[in-house]
Amino acid sequence: MSSDAVTTVSVEIAGSEISFETGKMARQASGAVVVRQGDTMVLSTATIGNLRDVDFLPLTVDVEERMYAAGKIPGSFFKREGRAGEKGTLTARMIDRPIRPLFPKGWHFETQLVNMPLSVDHIHPYDVLAMNGASAALMLSPVPLAAPVGAVRIGKVDGNFVVNPSEADLVDNTDLDLVVAGTDEAILMVEAGANEVSEAEMLDALDIAHSEIRKLCALQRELAEKAGKEKLVVEPPVIDEDLVGQIAASHGQQLDEATQVEDKLARQDATKAVEEAVLVQYSGDPEADTYPEYRQRAQLAFDRLEKTIIRERIAKQKRRPDGRAEREIRPISIEVGVAPRTHGSALFTRGQTQALSVAALGTLKEEMRLDTLGLETQKFYWHHYNFPPFSVGEAGFMRGPKRRDIGHGALAERALVPVVPSTEDFPYTIRVVSDILESNGSSSMASVCGSSLSLMDAGVPLIRPVAGIAMGLIKEGDDYVVLSDIAGVEDHLGDMDFKVAGTERGITALQMDIKITGVTFDILRDALSQAKEGRTHILGKMAEVIEGPRSELSQFAPRISTIKIDPDKIGLLIGKGGETIRGLCDEFDAQIDVDDDGNVLVYAQTGQQGDALIDRIRSMTKEVEVGDSFQGKVVKTTTFGAFVELAKGTDGLLHISNVSPGQRVDTVEDVLNKGDEIAVRVVEVDRERGRIGLRLAEDPDIVGKSVEELATVGSGGGGGGGDRGGRGRDRDRNGRGGDRGGRGGRDRDRRPRGDRDPDRS
Repeated sequence: MSSDAVTTVSVEIAGSEISFETGKMARQASGAVVVRQGDTMVLSTATIGNLRDVDFLPLTVDVEERMYAAGKIPGSFFKREGRAGEKGTLTARMIDRPIRPLFPKGWHFETQLVNMPLSVDHIHPYDVLAMNGASAALMLSPVPLAAPVGAVRIGKVDGNFVVNPSEADLVDNTDLDLVVAGTDEAILMVEAGANEVSEAEMLDALDIAHSEIRKLCALQRELAEKAGKEKLVVEPPVIDEDLVGQIAASHGQQLDEATQVEDKLARQDATKAVEEAVLVQYSGDPEADTYPEYRQRAQLAFDRLEKTIIRERIAKQKRRPDGRAEREIRPISIEVGVAPRTHGSALFTRGQTQALSVAALGTLKEEMRLDTLGLETQKFYWHHYNFPPFSVGEAGFMRGPKRRDIGHGALAERALVPVVPSTEDFPYTIRVVSDILESNGSSSMASVCGSSLSLMDAGVPLIRPVAGIAMGLIKEGDDYVVLSDIAGVEDHLGDMDFKVAGTERGITALQMDIKITGVTFDILRDALSQAKEGRTHILGKMAEVIEGPRSELSQFAPRISTIKIDPDKIGLLIGKGGETIRGLCDEFDAQIDVDDDGNVLVYAQTGQQGDALIDRIRSMTKEVEVGDSFQGKVVKTTTFGAFVELAKGTDGLLHISNVSPGQRVDTVEDVLNKGDEIAVRVVEVDRERGRIGLRLAEDPDIVGKSVEELATVGSGGGGGGGDRGGRGRDRDRNGRGGDRGGRGGRDRDRRPRGDRDPDRS
C-alpha cells in the first residue's frame, strides 16, 4: 500500500487536534475514515448495498463497541461482545438523527453506517468522534449527502463553558453535558443533560457549539475534495401538482374535516377512509399495467395534500388538529399509589398519552454494574421505558426494548439524575419503569412526569420535582408557530421535535431534532421560553396531587439504617469467618454491609427490626464506659467472681463480693451459674490493663449514683475486681486478637490475661 493512498486532514478544536484519515483501513467500504483525538480512535464506515423497492430510507446505523479499545476483556460468560449496550445504542441514535434528513429524497439503496471504537484513552469520549466520522465516511462515499454534519460536546465546568470536556469532567465535574450536531448553516440535533441550567445559558452553549461545528464541516469538505468518490445521481420522486389540485377539488373538504376529528384513532380512521377513496378514484384499473405507477402517483399527491392542509391550518389559521391553541396543554390527570404493593407508583395522563411509572427500591448491592468502555462502573439510579404496541391500538411482537425505548428511557433518566439524592443521603438503589399504556405524542415527557411522581410517592427525597414537555414547530416561509405539548400528527408533519424537562429552577434534560434549515436562534429562544411556561403549568398540576416526597417509605420498601463504628471494631462486627455478622443477619432477618471506613448499612424488612439491629451493633461496638448498663450473660464462674459478656467479644468481671449485695457467699455458684442473664452496670474501666469492673444494676450501693461516683465505687476496695477485671477483646476482620498472639474469640479458659494471680490460675 502506497503512502500516497492515505489522506489525512486535521483541525484544532478547543486546543485539541481532531484528525480524519482515509485510505489505510476498510478500503472496500464505500467510504471509511479513522477519526482521532488524543489516543481515542474510531473507525467509521459507510457502505452502499442493493437498491430496494421501498418507500422509505433503508438506513441502518451501528456502533460496535470493542472492549479491547479500553484494554478490557468482556465480563460476560462467553467473554465476547454481544448486542450493543446502552452507550452504543444511544450513540447510534445520535448519529442517525441529524444525518437521516440530509439523504436525498428517493434514495432507496440499502445504506449502513458502522462505527467501531479502536482505542479509548478515557480522556476524549468516542461518541462525538463517531458522529463526525460517520458523516465524513458518507462524504467520501458515492452517497449525495446534502451537507456534512459536525458534532461537538459542550460542558460547564467551574461555571465556564468547555468545548469537548474530558471524560473525567463529564462523570464528576460538570453541570452540563450538551451534544450538538449540525451543518455549517444550522443546528440539526441536540442532546443534553443539565443541572438546572437556565434557558439563556443553554442558548449561549448552542451558539458556542455551532461555531466549532462549522470548523468540522469545513474539514470534512476538504477531506472529500482530496479523497472522495463520485456521487450517484438520484432522481427525487416527482409529485404531480395537477393531480394534487384534482384531489383537492374532489376530496379536499372531506380531508379537511377528517383531519380535524379530535380523537386520535377516530381521526386516523376518518383520514384513512378519505385516502382509500382517493386511491380508488385516481389509481385506474387494478388490472392494468399502469396501476402500480398511478397508485404511487396518487399516494404521493394525497400525502402532499394532507400535509399542506394540516400545516396551513396550524400556521395561518392557528388551529391544531385537536382544536387546541398553540400554547394550550392537553387536560392532565394524575393518580399516585395506584399499585398498592409497589414502593411507589403514579399514573400520568395527558390527553391521549398515558404513562404508568413504578419505582422500586433496593439495597446498594443491587446496583447496575456497567461493563463498558467508559469510566463509570456502576449506577444506583436508572430508568427503563417500554412502549407496547397496544399503546397505539396495534398488535405486534414484543421482543424486548427497541432503540427508541432505550433512548426515551435514557432521556427520562437524565432528566431526573440532578434531583435524585446521593447514596450518602439516601442509601438505596432506585429503579423506575415507565410503561406507556396509551400514546398520542410526547410519551417520553409523560414518563418524566410519571417518574418524578412515583419517586415522591415512594418517599425518595427528591431535591425538586421534574416535569417534561414536547414542543413543535410549523414554519411556512418567514411565518412560524411554536406548539406546546405536541400530539403525534404534529410531530410527524412538523419541522421540529423539541423535548424539554426540568424543575422550576432550570433545565435538566433537552432533546431536539430539527428537520429543516432556517431554524434561527430567535425561534429556539421562543421555543425554550414557551417550554418553561408549559413546564411550570405541569409542575403545578403535579403539586395539586402530591406536593413533595412522602415523609415515610412504603411499608413494603426495605428499611435502610446507617451507623458509624470505629474501624478497629469492624473485625468484632464480622466475627471469625463472618460468624458474628451472619448470626445477626439471621436473627434480625436483615442484611448488613460495612465498608473499610466503618460505615455500616443495615437493610431490614421493617423499621422496628432495623432499629433493634442498630441498637445491637451499637452496643457491640461502642467503647465501654463507666456508668453503662448491660443485660449480660454469665459466661464463666471462678473462685473470685463471674465473667459477664457485655457484648460480643467484651467481658467484665463481677467480683464475688458483689454477686449478692449485703450478703457473704462462699462460692459464686451459690448465686450465679454459667448461662444466667443479669443486669449489670460498669463501675470501672482500666483500658491499659484491659479491665472492666461490674456491679449488679440493683446493687443499693450504686443505684442513683453519678458516673463520677460510680468511678469512685469502682476504684475502692474490691468493687472493680482488683487486678482480676474482665478484658475487652477487640478482634480484627479475621477474628484474631490483634497483638494478643493472634488468638480468636475469648481465651479458652475464660481467664483474664496479663496481671493474673498465679495461685488462682
